[in-house]
Amino acid sequence: MKLPDLLATPRGRLLAFFLLYVAEGIPSGFTGTAIATQMRRQGLDPAAIGAFVGALYLPWGIKWAYGPFVDVLSSDRWGRRRAWIIGTQALMVATLLIASPLDFRSQLGLFTSLMFLNNLFAATQDVAIDALAVNVLRADQAGIANGLMFGGSYLGIGIGGAGVLFLTSVIGFQATFWIVALVISLITLVVAVPMVEPKSSPRLRGPGSPLAAIARELGAFARDAGRAFISSRAAFFAIFVAALPMGAYALSLSLQSNLAVELGLDDRAIGVLTLVCTVVTASLCVVGGWVSDRFGRRRSLAIFIAGTTLPTIALAVAMHQHHWILPVAPDLPDRPIPSRELVRFFFAAVVVYSVFQGLYYGVGTAIFMDVTTPAVAGTQFTAYMALCNLTTSYSSTWQGAALTRWGYPTTLGVDCLVGLIGLLFLPMMGKVLRGNEPEAAGQVGQNRSVGEGG
Repeated sequence: MKLPDLLATPRGRLLAFFLLYVAEGIPSGFTGTAIATQMRRQGLDPAAIGAFVGALYLPWGIKWAYGPFVDVLSSDRWGRRRAWIIGTQALMVATLLIASPLDFRSQLGLFTSLMFLNNLFAATQDVAIDALAVNVLRADQAGIANGLMFGGSYLGIGIGGAGVLFLTSVIGFQATFWIVALVISLITLVVAVPMVEPKSSPRLRGPGSPLAAIARELGAFARDAGRAFISSRAAFFAIFVAALPMGAYALSLSLQSNLAVELGLDDRAIGVLTLVCTVVTASLCVVGGWVSDRFGRRRSLAIFIAGTTLPTIALAVAMHQHHWILPVAPDLPDRPIPSRELVRFFFAAVVVYSVFQGLYYGVGTAIFMDVTTPAVAGTQFTAYMALCNLTTSYSSTWQGAALTRWGYPTTLGVDCLVGLIGLLFLPMMGKVLRGNEPEAAGQVGQNRSVGEGG
């Protein structure tokens, strides 16, 4: 039976990009949640797990560098974007299956390298999918398509995280590598392989080899981003906002997985917590954007950022009161038993944190769009997002190392303090306009910031 080409119809395109983003989100949930949980359960220390999760975000932090490769190294016969999508998905499956028999404790370096490559292929796939979307989606489909792609990514994260943790108690953790690989393979076979990509204008490479063309594009990216960053005060200070954590981060990174295991939550309970937080965060992204459109980007973002510190510092106080200070190995003989009150407080704190995380996530993305110069929007906005991913990477790394030295309460407290530093740079971005106001005199030809009212 010949499978349909989903790109051939308007509804089919929406379904195609939704499913492609599901495949893109699965590795993030699997590696960042399910694998991190199992690492702690098997006795890896928080510093190693923090470094592992930090390494997973690095490929996304340099995603801007993949665009020239995807654009220049292409095949009209196999589809300029389709070939990259199929190839990267196949490599994602391959790295998962190669890594499945490895032991975390004795082969951590090799395992981390394979999962780094897995996320590298996922990030490259993201570039190819977005490029394909730009070429095939109609203008009146862009809004709904982006919403579906965003939802597909979160569904993929839920499948790779919560879904795998639910399955672990039934089939064992090693078998879940094959399940994840199977889901990605099915999406490849059903969506990517039957696609017939419309022919597009040939890429002008200029003189020299393809690699020379790639080098020129990377150089052009750096120049354009540099010029855009200094094109206005708002654009310049947005660099610092992107390079610093937007609020407390610990309850969304490896610290959360470590603590969940130490407090005695089984895989099913952690799966429920992950699923609840994923749904809450995705839903509140929409609410946060709605609020910022009416009350201003900077004001809303500042409140939401501050909000992430409330459950974080509350958990730090609770852990200090219950004398749960330093990490406790899950296999430690005669290990202390946490009180039910502390476990319930942890669960509640993580859910409340996900509310503020969702609120600020949508606004944080929008505020970078607001200060982006339209002429170089792709370059500048991509650079901001890369900085945000690098921020997540170094946050996970330092927090993992801090846990073993300072303990949970102090690490959570420092996380709150660091997360508030970015608030100092928001006022320096200048007063910006509401979304429905015309550009003020003197701003024509410069980047326009939308959302902050007087």
